[in-house]
Amino acid sequence: MLKPTNVSSYLKAANQVVSNNIKPLHPNAVIPTKWVTPTPQLCLTSFTLSKSLPLGNVQITSGPAVSTQVRWAHTDINVPDWSQYRRDSVKSPSAKNTDSEDNRKNFTYLVAGAGTVVSAYAAKALVTQFITSMSATADVLALAKIEIKLAEIPEGKSVTFKWRGKPLFIRHRTPEEIATEQGVNVSSLRDPQHDNDRVQKPEWLVILGVCTHLGCVPIANAGDWGGYYCPCHGSHYDASGRIRKGPAPLNLEVPFYEFPDESTLIVG
Repeated sequence: MLKPTNVSSYLKAANQVVSNNIKPLHPNAVIPTKWVTPTPQLCLTSFTLSKSLPLGNVQITSGPAVSTQVRWAHTDINVPDWSQYRRDSVKSPSAKNTDSEDNRKNFTYLVAGAGTVVSAYAAKALVTQFITSMSATADVLALAKIEIKLAEIPEGKSVTFKWRGKPLFIRHRTPEEIATEQGVNVSSLRDPQHDNDRVQKPEWLVILGVCTHLGCVPIANAGDWGGYYCPCHGSHYDASGRIRKGPAPLNLEVPFYEFPDESTLIVG
C-alpha cells in the first residue's frame, strides 16, 4: 500500500502524462514534488483556491482528469460609471418610475403621430402631382369647347367643324325636313329614337360625323333619305342622323351642347 505522499505523486504524474501527451512513465516511478500550493490529500474533483489566497486573483485547478493549472485573473479593470448620462428617474435599479415610462410613451406617440401626418401629406402631394400630370394640357383644354355663330349657317345647309379631333356636323334644317323627321314611325327604326329626343331646337341638328359602323366620315345632304351617306360601306342616315339603311348599327352620336343665346352654339 502506497503512502499518501506517494499517492499524490502518482496522481500528479498521471495527470501530466494524459493532458500534456508526455511519453508514458512507469507507474512505480516517483517524480519529485515541487509544491506550489497546498493540495488536498484525495484530489478526486477539480477545485479552485482563488478565494483562499491572499491576493484573490490567482486561480489554481487540479484533478485526476487535468493537469495543474495556474491562472491569473485581471481583477483590476474598472467598469466605467455612466451615471452622469442616465436620467435621474431611472437610476434606481429596483424602483419603478411610472412617470418616466409615461413620458417616454408620450414622446413615442408624438413622434409616431407626427410621422403619420407627414407621410399622409407626402402621399397626397404625390398622388395629386401624378393625377395632374395625366390631365389634359392647355392646348387640349382650349379645344374642349367650340363656339359657333349660327347666323353664318344658312337654312338647309350642313356645315362641318373640327372638334376634339372629330368632324362635327351642324345642320340648319328647313320646316319640311323637321316635319318629315318628326313624322317617322319610331318602331320602324333600327335604333329607335324620336327626333325630339335628338335636338334641343327643331331647326338645329348637332351630331358627330363619325359613322357608327367602322368610324368613317359620312357625306352630308346625300343618301336615300337626304341626310347623310357613308360611301365606304353604304350606310344611309336621315336628316335627324338616324340609321335607315346599311351595316351601321346605331344612330350618329349627339354630343353635349347648349345655346347661350339665340345666335350662339357652344359644343362641349
